[in-house]
Amino acid sequence: MSSPEDGVNDGADIIYLPRWRPGGHRVGAHRGHDAGGLGTFRDQVSFSRLPDARRIDVRASLRDPFEGVFVRRFEARSPVETYALVDLSASMRFRGRADRRDLAGAFCTTLARSATRIGDGFGVIACDDIVRDDLYLPATRHRAAAQAAAARLGEAACEGRGAEGFLEAARRLAGRPKLIFLVSDFRWPEALIEAVFSALALHDVTPVLLADSAETEDLPAWGLVELDDLEGAGRRLVFLRPSLRRRWIAREAERVEALRRICAPFARPPFRLADRFDAEALSRHLMTT
Repeated sequence: MSSPEDGVNDGADIIYLPRWRPGGHRVGAHRGHDAGGLGTFRDQVSFSRLPDARRIDVRASLRDPFEGVFVRRFEARSPVETYALVDLSASMRFRGRADRRDLAGAFCTTLARSATRIGDGFGVIACDDIVRDDLYLPATRHRAAAQAAAARLGEAACEGRGAEGFLEAARRLAGRPKLIFLVSDFRWPEALIEAVFSALALHDVTPVLLADSAETEDLPAWGLVELDDLEGAGRRLVFLRPSLRRRWIAREAERVEALRRICAPFARPPFRLADRFDAEALSRHLMTT
Protein backbone atom coordinates (compact mmCIF):
# COMPACT_ATOMS: atom_id res chain seq x y z
CA MET A 1 0.00 0.00 0.00
CA SER A 2 1.29 3.48 -0.79
CA SER A 3 1.88 6.00 1.92
CA PRO A 4 -0.65 8.75 2.63
CA GLU A 5 1.65 11.34 1.11
CA ASP A 6 1.37 9.58 -2.28
CA GLY A 7 -2.20 10.82 -2.53
CA VAL A 8 -1.34 14.50 -2.12
CA ASN A 9 -0.86 16.69 -5.13
CA ASP A 10 1.61 19.08 -3.47
CA GLY A 11 2.70 20.55 -0.15
CA ALA A 12 -0.16 23.05 0.05
CA ASP A 13 -1.98 23.54 3.34
CA ILE A 14 -5.73 23.45 3.83
CA ILE A 15 -7.03 26.97 4.47
CA TYR A 16 -10.21 27.13 6.53
CA LEU A 17 -12.29 29.61 8.49
CA PRO A 18 -14.77 28.46 11.13
CA ARG A 19 -18.34 29.71 10.80
CA TRP A 20 -18.37 30.95 14.39
CA ARG A 21 -16.03 33.13 16.40
CA PRO A 22 -14.21 31.02 18.97
CA GLY A 23 -13.63 32.10 22.54
CA GLY A 24 -11.01 31.21 25.11
CA HIS A 25 -7.83 32.72 26.45
CA ARG A 26 -5.30 31.02 24.19
CA VAL A 27 -3.88 32.99 21.29
CA GLY A 28 -4.66 31.51 17.89
CA ALA A 29 -5.20 32.34 14.23
CA HIS A 30 -8.97 32.95 14.04
CA ARG A 31 -11.12 35.98 14.81
CA GLY A 32 -12.54 35.48 18.27
CA HIS A 33 -15.64 36.92 19.89
CA ASP A 34 -13.73 38.19 22.94
CA ALA A 35 -11.78 41.42 23.25
CA GLY A 36 -8.11 41.15 24.05
CA GLY A 37 -4.88 43.04 24.28
CA LEU A 38 -3.60 41.71 20.98
CA GLY A 39 -5.17 41.25 17.57
CA THR A 40 -6.99 43.44 15.07
CA PHE A 41 -8.28 46.83 16.18
CA ARG A 42 -12.02 46.60 16.85
CA ASP A 43 -13.25 49.87 18.32
CA GLN A 44 -12.92 52.36 21.16
CA VAL A 45 -14.84 52.08 24.40
CA SER A 46 -14.98 54.13 27.57
CA PHE A 47 -12.42 53.48 30.28
CA SER A 48 -15.22 52.42 32.60
CA ARG A 49 -16.08 49.52 30.28
CA LEU A 50 -12.48 48.40 29.85
CA PRO A 51 -10.32 49.79 32.68
CA ASP A 52 -6.94 49.12 31.11
CA ALA A 53 -4.60 52.11 31.31
CA ARG A 54 -2.18 50.52 28.85
CA ARG A 55 -4.72 50.87 26.01
CA ILE A 56 -5.83 54.50 26.58
CA ASP A 57 -6.38 56.28 23.26
CA VAL A 58 -5.06 59.76 23.95
CA ARG A 59 -6.36 61.35 20.71
CA ALA A 60 -9.89 60.00 21.11
CA SER A 61 -9.93 61.13 24.74
CA LEU A 62 -8.80 64.67 23.88
CA ARG A 63 -11.46 64.96 21.16
CA ASP A 64 -14.32 64.04 23.50
CA PRO A 65 -16.22 67.23 24.49
CA PHE A 66 -17.37 65.53 27.69
CA GLU A 67 -13.77 64.81 28.70
CA GLY A 68 -14.25 61.08 28.76
CA VAL A 69 -11.36 58.66 28.64
CA PHE A 70 -11.38 56.10 25.84
CA VAL A 71 -9.57 52.82 25.51
CA ARG A 72 -8.67 50.93 22.36
CA ARG A 73 -10.24 47.49 22.20
CA PHE A 74 -8.76 44.76 20.02
CA GLU A 75 -10.27 41.66 18.51
CA ALA A 76 -8.73 38.60 20.10
CA ARG A 77 -7.33 35.85 17.91
CA SER A 78 -8.27 32.38 19.15
CA PRO A 79 -7.60 28.75 18.19
CA VAL A 80 -10.18 26.11 17.32
CA GLU A 81 -10.25 22.35 17.68
CA THR A 82 -10.28 20.53 14.35
CA TYR A 83 -11.33 16.89 14.08
CA ALA A 84 -11.24 14.32 11.30
CA LEU A 85 -14.01 11.73 11.71
CA VAL A 86 -12.96 8.88 9.44
CA ASP A 87 -15.06 5.96 8.21
CA LEU A 88 -13.26 2.60 8.46
CA SER A 89 -16.14 0.32 7.52
CA ALA A 90 -15.47 -2.45 5.00
CA SER A 91 -16.45 -0.40 1.94
CA MET A 92 -13.38 1.76 2.57
CA ARG A 93 -11.23 -1.13 1.28
CA PHE A 94 -12.34 -0.27 -2.26
CA ARG A 95 -9.46 0.39 -4.61
CA GLY A 96 -9.96 1.75 -8.11
CA ARG A 97 -7.71 4.51 -9.37
CA ALA A 98 -6.77 5.08 -5.73
CA ASP A 99 -7.13 3.30 -2.41
CA ARG A 100 -9.76 4.97 -0.23
CA ARG A 101 -7.61 4.53 2.86
CA ASP A 102 -4.74 6.30 1.11
CA LEU A 103 -7.05 9.20 0.22
CA ALA A 104 -8.29 9.44 3.80
CA GLY A 105 -4.74 9.26 5.11
CA ALA A 106 -3.51 11.92 2.68
CA PHE A 107 -6.34 14.24 3.65
CA CYS A 108 -5.80 13.75 7.40
CA THR A 109 -2.02 14.16 7.15
CA THR A 110 -2.46 17.49 5.36
CA LEU A 111 -5.14 18.64 7.79
CA ALA A 112 -2.96 17.72 10.79
CA ARG A 113 -0.08 19.75 9.38
CA SER A 114 -2.31 22.69 8.44
CA ALA A 115 -4.06 22.86 11.82
CA THR A 116 -1.04 22.51 14.08
CA ARG A 117 0.99 24.96 11.99
CA ILE A 118 -1.39 27.81 12.95
CA GLY A 119 -1.85 26.71 16.55
CA ASP A 120 -5.14 24.82 16.21
CA GLY A 121 -5.71 21.44 17.79
CA PHE A 122 -6.09 18.38 15.57
CA GLY A 123 -7.86 15.17 16.58
CA VAL A 124 -8.93 11.90 14.95
CA ILE A 125 -11.91 9.67 15.63
CA ALA A 126 -12.14 6.60 13.38
CA CYS A 127 -15.34 4.58 13.29
CA ASP A 128 -17.03 1.53 11.87
CA ASP A 129 -19.71 -0.23 13.93
CA ILE A 130 -17.99 1.29 16.96
CA VAL A 131 -15.46 4.00 17.70
CA ARG A 132 -12.00 2.63 16.97
CA ASP A 133 -10.21 3.48 20.19
CA ASP A 134 -6.93 2.11 18.82
CA LEU A 135 -6.85 5.07 16.42
CA TYR A 136 -8.41 7.73 18.65
CA LEU A 137 -6.53 10.99 19.19
CA PRO A 138 -8.00 13.85 21.26
CA ALA A 139 -7.34 17.27 19.77
CA THR A 140 -3.68 18.19 20.23
CA ARG A 141 -1.44 21.01 19.07
CA HIS A 142 1.56 18.66 19.15
CA ARG A 143 2.52 18.38 15.49
CA ALA A 144 4.36 15.06 15.63
CA ALA A 145 1.54 13.31 17.50
CA ALA A 146 -1.06 14.70 15.08
CA GLN A 147 0.91 13.61 12.01
CA ALA A 148 1.54 10.14 13.43
CA ALA A 149 -2.15 9.59 14.19
CA ALA A 150 -3.13 10.72 10.69
CA ALA A 151 -0.55 8.45 9.07
CA ARG A 152 -1.86 5.36 10.91
CA LEU A 153 -5.19 5.66 9.09
CA GLY A 154 -3.62 4.55 5.81
CA GLU A 155 -2.76 1.16 7.33
CA ALA A 156 -5.93 0.62 9.37
CA ALA A 157 -8.00 -2.51 8.96
CA CYS A 158 -11.48 -1.94 7.51
CA GLU A 159 -13.67 -4.84 8.57
CA GLY A 160 -16.83 -3.36 10.11
CA ARG A 161 -20.14 -3.75 8.30
CA GLY A 162 -21.67 -0.48 9.46
CA ALA A 163 -20.94 3.07 10.58
CA GLU A 164 -23.02 3.37 13.75
CA GLY A 165 -19.87 4.32 15.66
CA PHE A 166 -20.25 7.88 14.38
CA LEU A 167 -23.18 8.37 16.74
CA GLU A 168 -20.89 7.63 19.68
CA ALA A 169 -18.24 9.91 18.13
CA ALA A 170 -20.78 12.75 18.09
CA ARG A 171 -21.42 12.23 21.80
CA ARG A 172 -17.70 12.43 22.52
CA LEU A 173 -17.51 15.77 20.72
CA ALA A 174 -20.23 17.42 22.79
CA GLY A 175 -19.29 20.80 24.26
CA ARG A 176 -17.74 23.76 22.51
CA PRO A 177 -18.25 24.02 18.74
CA LYS A 178 -15.52 22.38 16.71
CA LEU A 179 -14.47 22.22 13.08
CA ILE A 180 -15.33 18.71 11.87
CA PHE A 181 -14.41 16.93 8.65
CA LEU A 182 -16.44 13.74 8.22
CA VAL A 183 -14.50 11.52 5.78
CA SER A 184 -16.43 8.64 4.20
CA ASP A 185 -17.84 7.16 1.02
CA PHE A 186 -21.25 7.57 2.76
CA ARG A 187 -22.58 4.22 1.60
CA TRP A 188 -24.84 4.19 4.63
CA PRO A 189 -28.61 4.00 5.07
CA GLU A 190 -30.15 7.45 4.69
CA ALA A 191 -31.58 7.26 8.21
CA LEU A 192 -28.08 6.82 9.65
CA ILE A 193 -26.70 9.71 7.57
CA GLU A 194 -29.42 12.01 8.89
CA ALA A 195 -28.93 10.83 12.48
CA VAL A 196 -25.17 11.42 12.38
CA PHE A 197 -25.38 14.90 10.87
CA SER A 198 -28.17 15.84 13.25
CA ALA A 199 -26.03 14.73 16.19
CA LEU A 200 -23.16 16.92 14.90
CA ALA A 201 -25.32 19.98 14.21
CA LEU A 202 -23.65 22.05 16.95
CA HIS A 203 -20.37 21.97 15.04
CA ASP A 204 -19.09 23.33 11.72
CA VAL A 205 -19.15 20.11 9.68
CA THR A 206 -17.78 19.46 6.20
CA PRO A 207 -18.60 16.08 4.62
CA VAL A 208 -15.64 14.78 2.60
CA LEU A 209 -17.12 12.32 0.10
CA LEU A 210 -14.55 9.73 -0.99
CA ALA A 211 -15.21 8.63 -4.55
CA ASP A 212 -13.39 7.03 -7.46
CA SER A 213 -13.68 7.66 -11.18
CA ALA A 214 -13.42 3.91 -11.74
CA GLU A 215 -16.93 3.54 -10.27
CA THR A 216 -18.46 5.44 -13.19
CA GLU A 217 -16.05 6.55 -15.93
CA ASP A 218 -14.23 3.21 -16.19
CA LEU A 219 -17.38 1.10 -16.54
CA PRO A 220 -17.50 -0.58 -19.96
CA ALA A 221 -20.56 -0.19 -22.14
CA TRP A 222 -20.57 -3.94 -22.81
CA GLY A 223 -19.06 -6.83 -20.93
CA LEU A 224 -19.03 -9.01 -17.85
CA VAL A 225 -18.23 -7.28 -14.57
CA GLU A 226 -17.64 -9.03 -11.26
CA LEU A 227 -19.03 -7.03 -8.36
CA ASP A 228 -17.76 -7.63 -4.84
CA ASP A 229 -19.80 -6.34 -1.91
CA LEU A 230 -17.08 -5.49 0.60
CA GLU A 231 -19.54 -5.48 3.49
CA GLY A 232 -20.39 -9.14 3.25
CA ALA A 233 -23.05 -9.73 0.60
CA GLY A 234 -20.67 -11.72 -1.60
CA ARG A 235 -19.74 -11.52 -5.28
CA ARG A 236 -21.96 -11.29 -8.31
CA LEU A 237 -21.27 -11.49 -12.03
CA VAL A 238 -23.15 -8.83 -14.02
CA PHE A 239 -23.50 -8.47 -17.79
CA LEU A 240 -23.08 -4.75 -18.37
CA ARG A 241 -24.82 -3.08 -21.30
CA PRO A 242 -25.39 0.61 -22.17
CA SER A 243 -28.82 0.89 -20.55
CA LEU A 244 -27.60 -0.72 -17.30
CA ARG A 245 -24.50 1.48 -17.32
CA ARG A 246 -26.68 4.59 -17.62
CA ARG A 247 -28.89 3.44 -14.74
CA TRP A 248 -25.80 2.70 -12.65
CA ILE A 249 -24.39 6.21 -13.20
CA ALA A 250 -27.82 7.78 -12.57
CA ARG A 251 -28.19 5.91 -9.28
CA GLU A 252 -24.76 7.12 -8.17
CA ALA A 253 -25.73 10.71 -8.98
CA GLU A 254 -28.97 10.27 -7.04
CA ARG A 255 -27.03 8.95 -4.04
CA VAL A 256 -24.73 11.98 -4.02
CA GLU A 257 -27.70 14.35 -4.37
CA ALA A 258 -29.45 12.59 -1.48
CA LEU A 259 -26.36 13.12 0.69
CA ARG A 260 -26.33 16.79 -0.23
CA ARG A 261 -30.03 17.14 0.59
CA ILE A 262 -29.85 15.30 3.91
CA CYS A 263 -26.84 17.15 5.27
CA ALA A 264 -27.92 20.63 4.04
CA PRO A 265 -29.71 21.65 7.30
CA PHE A 266 -26.75 20.55 9.44
CA ALA A 267 -23.49 20.97 7.50
CA ARG A 268 -21.66 22.53 4.60
CA PRO A 269 -22.10 21.02 1.12
CA PRO A 270 -20.08 17.82 0.58
CA PHE A 271 -16.60 18.06 -0.91
CA ARG A 272 -16.00 15.27 -3.43
CA LEU A 273 -12.54 13.77 -3.05
CA ALA A 274 -11.84 11.45 -5.97
CA ASP A 275 -8.63 9.77 -7.16
CA ARG A 276 -6.18 12.31 -5.71
CA PHE A 277 -6.31 14.79 -2.86
CA ASP A 278 -6.08 18.46 -3.86
CA ALA A 279 -5.62 20.74 -0.84
CA GLU A 280 -6.18 23.91 -2.87
CA ALA A 281 -9.51 22.63 -4.22
CA LEU A 282 -10.67 21.86 -0.68
CA SER A 283 -9.55 25.31 0.50
CA ARG A 284 -11.60 26.96 -2.27
CA HIS A 285 -14.59 24.85 -1.27
CA LEU A 286 -14.28 25.87 2.37
CA MET A 287 -13.87 29.56 1.59
CA THR A 288 -16.96 29.69 -0.62
CA THR A 289 -19.47 27.59 1.36
